[in-house]
Amino acid sequence: MIQSIKFCTGNPNKVKEVQSMFTNSLPGISIVQHKLPLVEIQAETLEQVALFKLQSIQNKITPPFFIEDAGFFVDDHLHGFPGVYSHYVMDTIGCEGILTLMQDKKERRAHFEAVIAYMDVNKNVFLFKGENVGEVSLEKRGTSGFGFDPIFISNDTPGKTFAEIGLEEKNKISHRRRALEKFINYFKSHLDK
Repeated sequence: MIQSIKFCTGNPNKVKEVQSMFTNSLPGISIVQHKLPLVEIQAETLEQVALFKLQSIQNKITPPFFIEDAGFFVDDHLHGFPGVYSHYVMDTIGCEGILTLMQDKKERRAHFEAVIAYMDVNKNVFLFKGENVGEVSLEKRGTSGFGFDPIFISNDTPGKTFAEIGLEEKNKISHRRRALEKFINYFKSHLDK
């Protein structure tokens, strides 16, 4: 039986969030941070990016392990941009740049996606995807969270951006949370067999 799973990330806060969820649902499994450089590729979907990252390190680490990739997608006017380029876009034009691109646009639908790519001990690969749907706000609001949180209003929190509701509340409904729930449910269903 699996006692620990390596999470390949440089972000200790992500590790804490994942460990907390596993502790509540599957206390016998610990999440261990494993820092490895992950190769970013240009692709059309997060699934393709996550799968490439996973496969790029499979000979450098012993399974089981997983990676997580996320993105912000502006659905109408920007046709899904920044999507898989979210990290780069955040570093270059940030929230202000997206708001400028969205200036005077009425259709503002957007969503966050997270994909977890997991390799089990037999080197089988599984993908788990979570989403949170909403819209781009008219201005930056709030001080909590990171990335595009100050300009995203979730359908789950009408009128408030992710940055206004606070990290604890966001973590209950986030795209990452929804991907993690599917990941944990996978383990629960396989532990019962």
